[in-house]
Amino acid sequence: MNWLALIVAGIFEIGWPLGLKMAQGSGGNKWWWIGLAVTTMAISGSLLFYAQKTIPIGTAYAVWTGLGAVGTLVVGILFFGDSASIFRLLSALLIVVGIIGLKIF
Repeated sequence: MNWLALIVAGIFEIGWPLGLKMAQGSGGNKWWWIGLAVTTMAISGSLLFYAQKTIPIGTAYAVWTGLGAVGTLVVGILFFGDSASIFRLLSALLIVVGIIGLKIF
């Protein structure tokens, strides 16, 4: 159950940079997006707190930030036109391999 909480926490970790990015746009929804960012931060942090009860802190933090980083990279590529160069994608793959290694070993 703690691993599931950690994975969900990593997914929510994507929400706060997305909310902050969207808040930069020119529109009347700035505060809604900031609210989304703060809410996803709180949910993500709470789930990380729960997951660390049985998962070692170093592993939990690496998985949490890794999922957030790779997920945010994918969102940036798909929705914001960020570069999808081979070196960026290989670097993201290394993060994923590291996460898997932490889980296995």
